[in-house]
Amino acid sequence: MTDVLDRPATAGSGSANGAAATANDTRTPNQQGMSTRAKLVLFLLCAANFMVAVDFSILNIAVPSIGEDLGISEANLQWVSTAFALPSGGFLLLSGRIGDLAGRKKVFVTGTVLFTAASLIAALAWVPAILFAARALQGVGAAMIVPTGMALLTTSFAEGPQRERALGINGTLMTVGFTFGMVLGGVLTQAFTWRSTMVLNTVMGALVLLGAPRLLSESRNAHSSKLDIPGAITVTTALLALIYALSTAAQVGFGRADVVVGLVAGVALLAAFVVIEARTEEPLVSLRILRRRSVAVGNLGGLVTFATMSSVVFLGTLFLQQVNGMSPTLTGLVFGVMGVVAALGGMVAPKAIARFGARATLVGGMVWQGVLIAPLALIDSSNGTLLLLTIAAIAAFGHLGAIVAYGVTATSGLSDAEQGLATGLVTTSQQVGLTIGIPLFSALASARADSLREAGHTAKDALTGGIRLGLGADGLVVLVVAVLVGLGLRTGRKVKSRAAGI
Repeated sequence: MTDVLDRPATAGSGSANGAAATANDTRTPNQQGMSTRAKLVLFLLCAANFMVAVDFSILNIAVPSIGEDLGISEANLQWVSTAFALPSGGFLLLSGRIGDLAGRKKVFVTGTVLFTAASLIAALAWVPAILFAARALQGVGAAMIVPTGMALLTTSFAEGPQRERALGINGTLMTVGFTFGMVLGGVLTQAFTWRSTMVLNTVMGALVLLGAPRLLSESRNAHSSKLDIPGAITVTTALLALIYALSTAAQVGFGRADVVVGLVAGVALLAAFVVIEARTEEPLVSLRILRRRSVAVGNLGGLVTFATMSSVVFLGTLFLQQVNGMSPTLTGLVFGVMGVVAALGGMVAPKAIARFGARATLVGGMVWQGVLIAPLALIDSSNGTLLLLTIAAIAAFGHLGAIVAYGVTATSGLSDAEQGLATGLVTTSQQVGLTIGIPLFSALASARADSLREAGHTAKDALTGGIRLGLGADGLVVLVVAVLVGLGLRTGRKVKSRAAGI
């Protein structure tokens, strides 16, 4: 028997519980097509995820301007990003589970209201504390929008070509939104002020709220259930501790006491979470689902591909601005090319999955990304802009294929009742990857740059050397994990075949 991850998708593909109807069912008899309502639902959910992706990156280039305007010290500038990253990554699993129980539409709309209101507060912020608080509220709103939006998407489109197409469009817009956010961040900050970036978020949020109540139908688990409070507290605190520690380490290194405490506490709490889930009657995260190779290994691939590509964008931005002296607007436009190529990858990915299977597309996309990123270790002031325009952009094509394939892989073969949990894990991998990749690889680059400066190299040469090491390691990590993902999913297929007596 051929595993669902390896065989081409067909119109007859179904979830583990069959083509069960949902409260927000937008399926059509022809699985290859979508009704007008289905297209509007897809547009709305993708627009919300695009909005969150834009917000994740739009202030990256504007950070120096924010510091100057609000009088934020260089040591505290990291909180412009960290204040958003902490709750957006820390509360994902909890928000997804609450959506399963209380209603995904309800949590999605509430999160969008919170995100939109917080964006307006951020645009009007007059002191650092107000901005940081608003960014934290945006993060909470994002943590509610992303998992419930993904759950609404996967329960609205049947497993197979429709869902793969929907996930392809969604994955494309997430990556394009991240790079588009950088382009807009540079253009808006230079043309107006950094506050205009938050006004844009407010407008996008308001537009999503206009359509959500009319287009979305409520969706929740059919059976009555209760929230796993001990598990929710443990995993949320663990994620908050780890994200804080890694984000802070990018600025101050791994030796500071709060970083060490955060890392140790995060790992210890995750271990405690596993013990709690094993003993809880209705766990927040079913260990049975995590034992599925497709879920565990698929999410590993997603986490790594997000972490490494976001690091390429960050280190590339550092190179273009601090080594080549490029303006924020031009830097954003360079990565805009990457966004365009990524969009093409998103359009091709569902076709690749239909022909080669999700496993092959995931592994192939990661190998493509790693093989192209690794040569960026040769970057210097004479060739850097060209390499980033070409090699990194082409790498984004494979990166998008991996993103779409990991979403399909990690949600395939599960019932609609389990989709909230599955998509919560998918989006947690995505957000944690975006959050930890930059501090990990930038810390490696910073350590190398410091070593070169101590050896007598100029500041510019030392920074270039650090970025080279960070980018080379980035590509190598993707390739190693691609091999592990390929072996893990193949082993899972063989286990299933033996269990079936084949």
